[in-house]
Amino acid sequence: MHLMLCKHAGPQFRRVKAALRCGLDTRHANPERSMLEWLSDWFWQERRWFPEGLGWADLQDRDGRVYAKASDLWVSLPIALAFLAVRQVFERTVATPLASLLGVQEKVRLRAAQNPALESYYHTKSKQPTQSSIESLSKQTGCSVRQVQQWFRRRRNQDRPSLLKKFREASWRFTFYLLAFIAGLAALIDKPWLYDLKEMWEGFPVFTLLPSQYWYYMIELGFYASLLFSVASDVKRKDFKEQIVHHVATIMLISFSWCLNYIRAGTLIMLVHDASDYLLESAKMFNYARWKNTCNYIFIVFAAVFIITRLVIFPFWIMYCTWVYPVTVYRPFFGYYFFNGLLLVLQCLHVFWAALIVRMAVGFLTNNETVEDERSDRDETDESGEEEEEKENKKNGPVLNGHSVLNNNHCKTE
Repeated sequence: MHLMLCKHAGPQFRRVKAALRCGLDTRHANPERSMLEWLSDWFWQERRWFPEGLGWADLQDRDGRVYAKASDLWVSLPIALAFLAVRQVFERTVATPLASLLGVQEKVRLRAAQNPALESYYHTKSKQPTQSSIESLSKQTGCSVRQVQQWFRRRRNQDRPSLLKKFREASWRFTFYLLAFIAGLAALIDKPWLYDLKEMWEGFPVFTLLPSQYWYYMIELGFYASLLFSVASDVKRKDFKEQIVHHVATIMLISFSWCLNYIRAGTLIMLVHDASDYLLESAKMFNYARWKNTCNYIFIVFAAVFIITRLVIFPFWIMYCTWVYPVTVYRPFFGYYFFNGLLLVLQCLHVFWAALIVRMAVGFLTNNETVEDERSDRDETDESGEEEEEKENKKNGPVLNGHSVLNNNHCKTE
């Protein structure tokens, strides 16, 4: 019966059947596209990102009023690339002469002698060989145990960033954070939500985008994107993973707050973070220049500002107005939890860094010690290592792991 119908249906039926088959073939030929479209529609559902009764239509430009759009975020990519280029010029033409002016002096580092066997072990197995490994390498290379220990100390020093590199990086960040803080303060000084935080939700989400807010957002986002791009070449400290988490959380927070028009809250959060960062970078600069007293006192000011802004203002004022106050205005929704979740990640990092800062500040105030960066390693000297090894050998025999107590501690400075 089916064959008879197809035979007598004529060419029109066959064309319809071919069209249906073509449509099915197209759908199966591009499953990725349909899946991406479904995921996009699911992800951007209005009920997920807006309070009940509000949606994307409320953020459409009209009546001369302009609103933030997700497509604006692409502007941050060329800005990030521009920051990378400007940084190279800045470090060569400004930071390097400034380092010379402040008397930043490089330590003379003795290079490890060419030794293929030790070099291979250093790259493939461990930069901190155990005592048994050192003895084995000693027999393999014909060098004494002390010579092998000395070779690894010098080789590790070669991989550590130079003092000039650290100074140039700190001076670049100091310059940006200081200018960003001044610009952010200028953009917010006449805004009511700087003084009454509840104003950040007045009329949400229909906030007209101001030019100052646009550039404040794009420049901050571009800068943090540039930090993420340059992370492989920047000085690596012991909180490297925490820094990555911070950069990613900051980029997500800035992007999300832009797309959902949480701009008033976003500008306040950026201002609070910039308030102390430039002080830390300036303390680092003077530390590298060996201006001990200047470094110490700037660091104490930084510690006070950091604790006030990150452990008081941020959680008890800003997060209160993003976590507690909004539920008195509208019912919680996914975007509300997502936004505050990112803020909570930042606050956990604030507590982690505050513990390091307080420990350093207490050491300075109680023992008059030099403020030293808890996150960085200092160079290992041949002389100090050998002296410690001799003392330990006299007392306890061979030193554990082939290193002196000083080297195992990796006291952190610079």
